[in-house]
Amino acid sequence: MRIRLSGYFPGFVSLIIFSWIVSCSGSSGKLPEKGTDTSVSIQNTAGIPVIKMMSPSENAEYKLHDEIKVSVGSDDKTIRFDSVKVYFDGRQVAVVSSEPWECSVKAAFNTFTGRKSVKAVGYSKDKTQSVTRFVIVNSDIKPEKYNIAVVKSYPHDREAFTQGLFYDNGLLYEGTGQESGSSLREVELETGKVVRQHNLDPSLFGEGITLYEDRIYQVTWRNKVGFVYNRSDFKLLNNLYFQTEGWGLTTMDNKLVMSDGSNILYINDPGSFTTVSRLEVYDDEKKVDQLNELEYINGEIWANIWMTDRIARIDPLSGRVNSYIDLSKLFPEAKRREVNADVLNGIAYDSRGGRIFVTGKRWPQLYEIRVVK
Repeated sequence: MRIRLSGYFPGFVSLIIFSWIVSCSGSSGKLPEKGTDTSVSIQNTAGIPVIKMMSPSENAEYKLHDEIKVSVGSDDKTIRFDSVKVYFDGRQVAVVSSEPWECSVKAAFNTFTGRKSVKAVGYSKDKTQSVTRFVIVNSDIKPEKYNIAVVKSYPHDREAFTQGLFYDNGLLYEGTGQESGSSLREVELETGKVVRQHNLDPSLFGEGITLYEDRIYQVTWRNKVGFVYNRSDFKLLNNLYFQTEGWGLTTMDNKLVMSDGSNILYINDPGSFTTVSRLEVYDDEKKVDQLNELEYINGEIWANIWMTDRIARIDPLSGRVNSYIDLSKLFPEAKRREVNADVLNGIAYDSRGGRIFVTGKRWPQLYEIRVVK
């Protein structure tokens, strides 16, 4: 739950073909140091646990590309499995045909960060039993930390509560928020002048925007509705519907990426706006939530982290945070309070010129920046 007073606002991915490699044998493997939680198991009609998972333990933590040892057993000695199938993140990774019921989920399966399921299904001639655990996969790298240098500054409307931003063909496009104040704007970069504006219904809180082909997409915060406009005249072409909150939005190749304030990015089809996949974002220690305004830059998803002065640079092929950019010195909070400005929010990329622009809610300036060590 978030309260919006003076702040916020909320403002694969390429299809990957895996070569599945599984190593399963009768040899025992070292169990995770987290321990052997056996509280989750399936019981037979007599109340005796039939199948249980000795490893991994519930919420055990791993890194990307770690091998994950899976070990399954039963307290009921009369139960004889003919085989055990093991699934990781919904994909079958192994079939074990003899005791001990152990295998190793190889690194080739463990390629996305997030909370992942490990499921084992035991088969015998008279029954089938299953047990499921969840593990946490963190990034396998420590994110680099960068600062910024200002290349140039431009005027920015101090009344613009910036929720979404992109650059195209010499112009900025900006989505603003607040009930009774949300809009879609076309803005001159050099002057900050608004040359075209479409106001949303007062009941709607505008959020992220992006350009796909010749259409502008805009989402709203809690209304679960968005809009598709013709870029040239802002004519409404279609409505969008989704089940989460809408925060940030960007275009990645032939997909649209949306954030909802959590650590999850939704990869959507532009035609139907249905979610075709999800990306859970983690660094090397924890999930990274409060993901807000988005921009796709040189193969990475850049995300404002709400209520901070940081941008996370996210690898869309794995979900890991490659690096963080610190913008705290760009427009310090003390100076923001003096002019009633709000948090950092808004990233735009000039792909032809290689320029990166950032701003914030009610900021008097928009900045062209360069990332430095």
